[in-house]
Amino acid sequence: MKVLKFIFVFHILFCVVACDLKKPGLTTASQPVSPDIQYGALFEAVQMARVFPDGKTFADCTPKAEPAEIVRRYAAEKEKPGFDLRAFVLAHFEPPVAHTSGFTSDTARSAAQHIDALWPVLTRAADSGARGTLLPLPQPYVVPGGRFGEIYYWDSYFTMLGLEAAGKTDLIRDMVDNFAYLIDTYGHIPNGNRSYYLSRSQPPFFSLMTGLVKGSPAAYLPQLEKEYAFWMDGAQSLSGEQSAYRRVVRLPDGTVLNRYWDDRAAPRPESYREDVETARSATARPAEVVYRHLKACAESGWDFSCRWNVDSTLVNINTTDILPVDLNCLLWNLEKSLQAAYETAGIKQKAAAMSERARARAEAINRLFYNPQSDWYEDYNWQKGEQTGQLSLAGMYPLFFGLASQADAEACAMTLQARFLRPGGLVTTLRNTGQQWDAPNGWAPLQWIGIAGLRKYGQTALADEIKNRWVQRCNAVYKRTGKMLEKYNVEDLSLDGGGGEYPVQDGFGWTNGVLLRLLTEGD
Repeated sequence: MKVLKFIFVFHILFCVVACDLKKPGLTTASQPVSPDIQYGALFEAVQMARVFPDGKTFADCTPKAEPAEIVRRYAAEKEKPGFDLRAFVLAHFEPPVAHTSGFTSDTARSAAQHIDALWPVLTRAADSGARGTLLPLPQPYVVPGGRFGEIYYWDSYFTMLGLEAAGKTDLIRDMVDNFAYLIDTYGHIPNGNRSYYLSRSQPPFFSLMTGLVKGSPAAYLPQLEKEYAFWMDGAQSLSGEQSAYRRVVRLPDGTVLNRYWDDRAAPRPESYREDVETARSATARPAEVVYRHLKACAESGWDFSCRWNVDSTLVNINTTDILPVDLNCLLWNLEKSLQAAYETAGIKQKAAAMSERARARAEAINRLFYNPQSDWYEDYNWQKGEQTGQLSLAGMYPLFFGLASQADAEACAMTLQARFLRPGGLVTTLRNTGQQWDAPNGWAPLQWIGIAGLRKYGQTALADEIKNRWVQRCNAVYKRTGKMLEKYNVEDLSLDGGGGEYPVQDGFGWTNGVLLRLLTEGD
């Protein structure tokens, strides 16, 4: 009885500490200001006038003077006859640097040799100081490439798989240390190291990253605790009257699970005009509601997809109504990582408490997300109390983490082969909406999740077939274009990937990582 009482008291204390660690606006450092707030009417004017074709360009610009002075000058000059907004911007801001290195693709090289040659091109040195919206990092890091010239959270795990295959373990540690630094500095890992990303995170892969570093996860225990506190903030105060708060949701039976969220109900600064136009077209919904769903979707990394009940115009997006199967599997892994770290540190009571949380979450994942009619793990709409009916490759996460029973895993494998397998690999969803995280696109991280999940349950023949199709697809595009792409059309092999808000990007961090890992298996 005394032990149970101690665990209960610890649980209450842990929840209080967790809540204090990450309240909106409360961090361990002065919060940098997002450029849409910093520049106000000027930022809105630039983005709505499309001074730059890509809204991310202005969000990444570096001011040549103090922001307050630039705002003052704009207010004084904008009403003058002949005012030229573009000229004003170019006079007061430095556009982001296009990182060029003279690198030229040589398709006589193998794909693996090409990727090895790309690592220096995509690697950034430790930042010497803040520049514009960039959040400086203390160690070197690898960026995805193209328009994405900063580090990105969930991308980086799949990039690290390739770095591990290439023997670049020091760079992996540097990147994990950077993410630990972000947690210590801001209370969580933002979407990327830009000030305008601080209101959201991305799929929490930090606990998997620490597993790639020798001596983990115990070495990163403080950061794992803070990451967990961020995602679980408010869980202890949920009730029948308040069933959701930030990233936690309490179901009527008392089950607590997680959703994606964003702390600011405003347009994404990097896609400001697109979000404003979407909100204007959603005449039956308040703009703030639309913005919240759009930005929560950006936190998911799946921006955008039919997973979130979207149509091609995004007006019906409902991200925060959805409990995503992938997110809850990732948080189960975080709970298990914390349990292991506590056990290593000899903190038995905390290990037991975290083990119970992981057990309860695993039970909920199989009870709420698995659909025996579709033989698949689906997302769950907590507002409607039912599964969404949208099948996506997120349904392979329970296999990737070993959470499915053998029978359910075998049923999922049959569904995967019958419904998702295409000539170029696995298609992301079964619907073509024009959004980039739907058919006909395939993405490297999801190929890896699918392949690794199948292998865990002995489905090696299907895993090898997916691997071979994906490798052949990437190789064929590389030989034709000299590029590794962000995403690929896996249905029509005569076309590259498409859809979404920006052109297909090349580089590309997670494609390089997953492909190199697959190419070097068994070496």
